[in-house]
Formats: sequence, structure tokens, C-alpha cells
Amino acid sequence: MKNLFKILFLFLIFISCGEDKKIEKSENKEVSHRLKVTTEKILFQKFEHFFEINGSVEAEKSAFVSPETNGQIKKIYVKEGDRVRKGDLLVELNTKILENSLEEVKTALELSKIMFKKQDELWKQKIGSEIQYLQAKNQKESIERKLETLESQLDMGKVKAPISGIIDDIFLKKGEMASAGMQLIQLINLKSVYVNADVSESYLSKIKKGDLVNLNFPSYPDFSKNAKIYRIGNFINPSNRTFKIEIKLENRDEKLKPNLLAMLKIKDFSEEKAILIESEIIKKDAKGEYLYVKTKNNNKYFAKKTYIETGVSDNEKTMITKGLQVNQEVIIDGYNIVKDGMEIYF
Repeated sequence: MKNLFKILFLFLIFISCGEDKKIEKSENKEVSHRLKVTTEKILFQKFEHFFEINGSVEAEKSAFVSPETNGQIKKIYVKEGDRVRKGDLLVELNTKILENSLEEVKTALELSKIMFKKQDELWKQKIGSEIQYLQAKNQKESIERKLETLESQLDMGKVKAPISGIIDDIFLKKGEMASAGMQLIQLINLKSVYVNADVSESYLSKIKKGDLVNLNFPSYPDFSKNAKIYRIGNFINPSNRTFKIEIKLENRDEKLKPNLLAMLKIKDFSEEKAILIESEIIKKDAKGEYLYVKTKNNNKYFAKKTYIETGVSDNEKTMITKGLQVNQEVIIDGYNIVKDGMEIYF
């Protein structure tokens, strides 16, 4: 009898364990059809889009100084790095031949003046011929013009600074021959510079004169400037389909040098109330772009596949132009494995 009770007891335990396993299996099956996700509520945000291009620094005032006449360099009054003002004497050419000619002409002019004065007095006394008077007058005036020409040529032998600035380079030495138009000295004024850049024609309608530009300089990692577009070019370069822009900069400390590389960050789009989504959660199929939105039904939450239309995008965010509304919640964690209609929890 005792054995019968033992057998019956063991049988009941076996049945009970079987029922527990069925319940556990049923619960696991229910959980396996649900997915844990993270969502984010959609709110309006300010969105600004920028594009970046390279440019270079240019001196607003620079000059290659050249002599206006030929001659041997007699003296150089400056050295590289010197600061000069407009009109300062930089180089003097050997003008000995001109100086000798000038003295000869001055002597000839004195004689012609004496001769003209005598002929003028005789002419007033009606003595002498008109031809003699006119010849003396023409001789004097001709020598005066020659003197003016020689003095002008003599002045050309003095090379002066056309602008105020710094002597950056001197290309010839004392004793060498200089020719008219030959580059003799490079002169740069660094107090005022500008950044010159080429912009794709696709941005022509998106930027305008006066727009703010952020400038960074790779050679100065901790240095940046904000300045406005000063000029927009009116010509599209047919070889690369770009137009030029210029940004003026003050450079009182002369930190920025000509041809220095500049990185320009320019805003081409702005929206005060934009719906922004992380770009990586947007998926695409044959019908278009979509993502998953949280929906609720009978106190349960489900993922709903929602097709959208997108606008401007940056490296991280994309603006949604159609398909989503404020206060909806999109799935941002689990988006890559969730399915349309799948039950979700948090």
C-alpha cells in the first residue's frame, strides 16, 4: 500500500513539472515575438547646413617694383624686411651719362637765352629779320624741352616705393644692370588682406554678398576668424564651373601671409523649425526611404514602417520634409532588426 502511494506521489510531481515547462515555454514564446527598443520623441529643432571649401590669403596691396629706365644699380637703400612708406627712395641707378648730358644742355640753354634776348631786343627796335628772331626763339624752346626730358629721365633713375609696406624680396644686387619693367623689388602691405576662393556654381543662388563666413587656417590650429563675403565674382570659369568670392580681413598683427591656405565654412541652408532624424536610422527599399515609428494598440506597442521624404543632410542628421509629425516617437536603437508590426517594449 505504501508503494502505491509513493508511485502516485511521483506521478503527480511529474505531471506538475510538465505543466510548469509548458507555461515557461509559452511565456518564452511570447517574449521571443517582442523586441526591446529605444525611441526618441520628435521635436522641432533649428537646422543649419554648411559647405566647406579651400581658399588662399592674398595681400590687398602688393607690388613688384620696377625701374622706368635702363641703368646700372648704383645704390640700394633698403634690405629685406624693412618697412617703407609710399614715396621712399628704394634704389638709385647710375645716371652719370644723363647728368653729363644735363650739364651740357643747361649750358646750351643759357647761351640760347642770351641769343634770344638779343634778337628780341633787336626785333622790338625793328632791327634784324623776323626769321632770325623766330630761329632764336625756337632754339631756346627746343633746348628747354630737351632739358625737361633729361630731368625726367634722371628722375626715373630713382626707384621709389609705390605703396607703404614691407620689403619682401630684392632680386638684383648693386652693380647689376636693371632694365625698364624688370622686377627689382617685391613690396607687400600685410595690414589688410583678403581670402580668395573658388565656389561651385551650384551654390550661386545660395550665398550673397554680406553672408558670414567662418575661416580656419591649418597652419594656425587654434586661430579662426569670422568675416563677411566682400565680393562675389560675375564670371563662371568654364574649365571648372566655379565663381570667385573674396573675404576681406584685418591683419594688424600681420599673422596672415600671402598664399596661406584657408578653410572656409559657409552656410547655405537654415530652417528654424525642422524635423531632424539621425541619418543612420533611415532605410531604403524599392518604394523609397523609411523608418520605424512607435504605435500603441490595446496597451501594447508596435513598430510601424513609415515612408518619409528627406531634405538637406549633414554628416549626422537628415531633415525630414514629409511623413513625420512632432511628438511621434521613432525607433533609434533596434531599428536594424525590427520588423513592421512587431511588438516592442522598452
